[in-house]
Amino acid sequence: MVTGEKKQAVAASLAANKNDTGSSAVQVANLTKRIAQITDHVKENKHDFMARRGLLQLVGQRRRLLQYIAKKDPQQYLKVVKALGLRH
Repeated sequence: MVTGEKKQAVAASLAANKNDTGSSAVQVANLTKRIAQITDHVKENKHDFMARRGLLQLVGQRRRLLQYIAKKDPQQYLKVVKALGLRH
């Protein structure tokens, strides 16, 4: 599970200010951290289909947020993708 300290550490580089916890870039960063953890779980537990379904839902949510960021501000999108090491 992603703890509060980990969320703050991940969001620190992408946040607009120190109180920014809900911007699209920060949400994408938090989703990326959760996706990485659930991916490790699914690799170990191949028959956990509910976790696999939850993983696919999170990936879809992150994809929609990234599309929103790309449409709203392409420079921000490139910054987020580079910071998180995602493909675009």
